[in-house]
Amino acid sequence: MQLEDQPTVKRLGGKALAAGDSSQALDAAELRQLALECGADDAGLVEISRPGLDPQRDELLRYFPWTKTLVSFVVRMAREPVRGAPRSVANLEFHRAGHEIDHIGAEIVSVLEARGIRAVNPSMGFPMEMYHTPSYAPWVVSHKPITVEAGLGHMGIHRNLIHPKFGNFVLLGTVLTELDVETYDHPIEYNPCLECKLCVAACPVGAIGPDGSFNFSSCLTHNYREFLGGSSDWVEQIADARDALDYRRRVNEGETASMWQSLGFGPNYKSAYCMAVCPAGEDVIGPYLQDKQRHLKEVVRPLQERAEPVYVVKGSDAEDVARRKFKNKTVKPISSGLRPRTIGGLLAFMPFVFQPNQSKGLDAVFHFKFTGMEEREATITNQEPYLRHQGRSARQA
Repeated sequence: MQLEDQPTVKRLGGKALAAGDSSQALDAAELRQLALECGADDAGLVEISRPGLDPQRDELLRYFPWTKTLVSFVVRMAREPVRGAPRSVANLEFHRAGHEIDHIGAEIVSVLEARGIRAVNPSMGFPMEMYHTPSYAPWVVSHKPITVEAGLGHMGIHRNLIHPKFGNFVLLGTVLTELDVETYDHPIEYNPCLECKLCVAACPVGAIGPDGSFNFSSCLTHNYREFLGGSSDWVEQIADARDALDYRRRVNEGETASMWQSLGFGPNYKSAYCMAVCPAGEDVIGPYLQDKQRHLKEVVRPLQERAEPVYVVKGSDAEDVARRKFKNKTVKPISSGLRPRTIGGLLAFMPFVFQPNQSKGLDAVFHFKFTGMEEREATITNQEPYLRHQGRSARQA
């Protein structure tokens, strides 16, 4: 059969709509309104050429080379479930809002696709491209920088996005489209973060410094215990255990049940206290301004005093903070799960596992020359409290 004789082709009579040729394209206002009608609580548009997207543009275009406009949107979360000490209640709200984000993104894509417009909604969180090497992030889209560029808020010192109205009680989504609209949104002129340091006070592993610094490894090891690296560590504990009794010495029954729960019902955050205590945002700030002591008593202290295991890397800054500040918590040293398999991965991970509190007063430079299958030279500079590296392949040196 010739293509022109195929029934579908004959029925369309040459009137098939080519991708990108839609006569039903939307303008900027209509595209924002579509996101709201599909369930988003706020939305903004960003062009793919925006400098703020430089770190991820090449990767986005490698996957979806037709991308021109990114629709960034947020969904509000209920505050009280996230604030409460029972993390099961908080995680239920995280899961609910996360599923809603993915559903809204799918609805937007469905409407655009029906109009002949290419669009795709990468996941709010998981699944991700887990085959990526440690040198590259597994997510398809990094939502936070796009949300900032879309004028939906700024990052607080706790590294959560703070929406000017809804505060940090939001989850984020992004839809990539081939539409080219006439107007785009831009970052808001002020940061809603109050710099009240309540997130610093509540974090059980000291991941957020009073000076605004952030210890990635500390946050990952505890808060994400039942996500990526923590689950790898758990599996290795099973593999290394001599028998059931040895496994129970390594991982108690409560921890095993918690891991099963995450596997069965979705990964559970161990903390997220930084989000719970944040009073920023027009809809959130009122009670805090009226009675700060009540906010401390009802929101902050129950989290600080909550009896729970705290997961840390042995000898880390996090272990020091947890043992010194939180007497009700049980400190459990584990592996962070950050295991680079390449020299590139090793160098990429160094700033994230660096422990600044243990390098106070140190100003040092280290030069490494790697030989073998992955030849490379790199210079590591420790200038308190930061760690930086400059690297190049040995062939280029």
